[in-house]
Amino acid sequence: MGSIMPKVWVQGTTVAALGLVLAGCSSITNHRGYINDEVLIASVQPGLDNRQSVRGTLGQPTMTSQFGDPVWYYVSSQTEQSPFRQPKIEEHSVLAVYFDEAGNVVSTDRSGMEQVVRISPDGDETPTLGRERGFLEDLFGNIGTVGAGMPGGGGGPGGP
Repeated sequence: MGSIMPKVWVQGTTVAALGLVLAGCSSITNHRGYINDEVLIASVQPGLDNRQSVRGTLGQPTMTSQFGDPVWYYVSSQTEQSPFRQPKIEEHSVLAVYFDEAGNVVSTDRSGMEQVVRISPDGDETPTLGRERGFLEDLFGNIGTVGAGMPGGGGGPGGP
């Protein structure tokens, strides 16, 4: 009976460790922005609603247009992130509510993942103007230049 107990303990520890490893490999789902409620969105009617009723129904917009016709945008994204990776957008929707000058709803428009653009940066470095310096030049480049432009040999305040 004494030899069975260590085997059970080892098996239990192994199962627990395996569970922790698998839990660490699971991805994290995160919702960002407006939470879509299809019933509330469908209740916004052109010609019947205005800014006040839309704000009361849908809440504060994610963003508003700054130029041109007044438009309120309700943006919603669901991301998924695997361990050691950048978040990836799984679902995305934008509800645009267009208003006339009097503040009445003219129309609504919805868009989704077809409008999402994935950008791949070109390389790891940002090009800059000027000369190219190596590692040693960056490390030792200022030796002898500190205070060289100051009158009197670079003594500075309280110097000779």
